[in-house]
Amino acid sequence: MRALAIAATGMSAQQQNIEVIAHNIANINTTGFKRARAEFTDLLYQTERVQGVSNRGRDATVPQGAQFGLGVRTAAVRSLQQQGAMANTGNSYDLSLNGHGWFQILGPDNETLYTRAGSFSTNANGQLVTVDGYQLSPTITVPNNTLNVTVSQTGVVSAIVAGQTQPQQLGQLTIATFPNDAGLEALGGNLFRQTFASGQPVVGVPGDPGFGVVHQGYLESSNVDPVKELVSLIAAQRAFELNSKVIQAADEMAGTVSKGIR
Repeated sequence: MRALAIAATGMSAQQQNIEVIAHNIANINTTGFKRARAEFTDLLYQTERVQGVSNRGRDATVPQGAQFGLGVRTAAVRSLQQQGAMANTGNSYDLSLNGHGWFQILGPDNETLYTRAGSFSTNANGQLVTVDGYQLSPTITVPNNTLNVTVSQTGVVSAIVAGQTQPQQLGQLTIATFPNDAGLEALGGNLFRQTFASGQPVVGVPGDPGFGVVHQGYLESSNVDPVKELVSLIAAQRAFELNSKVIQAADEMAGTVSKGIR
């Protein structure tokens, strides 16, 4: 009976939907996290009667036909890149991006990776690094005797060093944008890698046209809305239950037919 297999695909799809929602909720406090949404598409169709053909060789044509769908599958898990709220931390090494763009990070084997999580600190050499120790690119090195570090909205990093009255410039931050941010490959640890789907990065200065600006002392919060996620979770649960009832009904019908044959 086709209904059993069709409803099973529905249950599988809704299970994956719930897993996506659970991942969103789990990362509700993850810096720079972007919520995801499961998207579905229907499966193949079996044609019992073709539309648009002549009716048994006569002039009249079949207007509709009869096609039976075979269920549903997960087509994509789309990353939704809406801006997250800004959380004031007061930490001079915490940076957030307001608008388009990604911080560039030197990952393993000096591969350039990308992140929206700007919770940086200094390592033993005074270089700005992520919480996992990966260097920010371009490299910014803070002198040992630095009293204060400032980062402008355009990414200019300056420091007041002991014994000096005027700040000295330490470097210029650049950020990257992509034609398709949703096409980036998530690696975990708030890091992403470019793919053919994302397109090539375009590197520029914060504040330039098409690029966001930097806010020092702030972190970008997750863009997960707990109310929306709970509503989506309830809807997914109800859809799962409906598919399970279809399986139950199809099983009962099959049992009735079997008894009748006996």
